[in-house]
Amino acid sequence: MDRSWISNLDRISAEYVAGVNQFLQIARETVDATGCTLCPCKNCINRVKRHIDEIRRHLLHQGFLSTYTVWVEHGEVDHSEEPAHESFADEMEEAFHDATRDHYFDIGSTSDMLSPEQPANSERYDNLFEQLKTPLYDGCNDTISALTFVVKLMHLKVLTKWTDRSFDMLIKLLQEVLPPGNRCPDSYYSTRKMLCDVGLRYEQIDVCKYDCSLFYGEYSTDQDCHVCGTSRYIRKKIPHKRLRYFPITPRLKRLYSSKSTAILMRWHKEGRVVEPGVLRHPADGEA
Repeated sequence: MDRSWISNLDRISAEYVAGVNQFLQIARETVDATGCTLCPCKNCINRVKRHIDEIRRHLLHQGFLSTYTVWVEHGEVDHSEEPAHESFADEMEEAFHDATRDHYFDIGSTSDMLSPEQPANSERYDNLFEQLKTPLYDGCNDTISALTFVVKLMHLKVLTKWTDRSFDMLIKLLQEVLPPGNRCPDSYYSTRKMLCDVGLRYEQIDVCKYDCSLFYGEYSTDQDCHVCGTSRYIRKKIPHKRLRYFPITPRLKRLYSSKSTAILMRWHKEGRVVEPGVLRHPADGEA
């Protein structure tokens, strides 16, 4: 659909007026209960809702937002930016194929569930891939495996800030609703254990109450701060402060293990264009 009229500066021309009428016809389908919808004029820029007649006046007097050529705020779909559809399971499978020994999900500190003898990388990958191919329950949709279900649950927990207790309560409810013999974990601990091999782990380090030092390395077993002498704990092994340290090495490995993100990580070396006197990127400026 030709929308070159949007950039037409002659707002009383027949072409521009016809284009505005065409837009308003579509916009009427998105009005709310008060009869208002977002106004795409150059002043409102789709941030303010107005009545259709008022939008018409704005568009004729102030002009149409020149970059708003696909009316996504008024019900249209931007097919040009719509990625090829892949199921969540397919995306996870591709990620596992990219690299067999990197971590893909942040499940926090896992020191409470790691045994001295960890499985080999190939065995760990085989176990994860088997879970990815195993349906949540017999007869379940092929796109919902036990692993994808658990990953989505953990994603929701992080986004909505569920407590561990609320997550356990939800898991118990799901166990009652799902068919017998389902492969849903029975607790938050079991969920984390399942995801242990796909997690970005972090280290928990106790910190002095006054931020003097970390109880780390040679000071990891100290009971008092070696700088100010303040006790490490409030009571019963509960520290005043605790730092969560995310090691950089596994995170860099994760970024380089995926085909798509590896290209972005190499952009500065392979894709960046450096032209004297032209600032295309902050790195082009003087330090």
